[in-house]
Amino acid sequence: MVPIRLPHTAFIALALLLAACATTTADNAFKAGEQATVTGQVVSVDTTPWTYDGSAVVKLATANGQVDVHLPARWNLCKAPPPDDVQSLKAGDRVQATGTVTEDGTLVVCERVKHGLRKAP
Repeated sequence: MVPIRLPHTAFIALALLLAACATTTADNAFKAGEQATVTGQVVSVDTTPWTYDGSAVVKLATANGQVDVHLPARWNLCKAPPPDDVQSLKAGDRVQATGTVTEDGTLVVCERVKHGLRKAP
């Protein structure tokens, strides 16, 4: 039997694929009240709700579907530090969000000091 040799790039691609599957939670697998961290690409940013004390919504495309990340208008009531310049986020930026899952499956960044939305490397 002759061993099959794959190029190094195939091994790297496979490792990245497995890592993404192991670290990203599908949005439909979220359970209300639990803490979750997702990494994905920004699809859209809507800060309009901040004008009437609503939550800004950053839509992320993850390996397992879309996740809506909510950023409350009143950061002074949050334990989490305010996110980096939300206004500068644009479609395609890679970010990581950590927050509490709500009943409707969204992720709210606010409740804990470890929560946040930041650009991912």
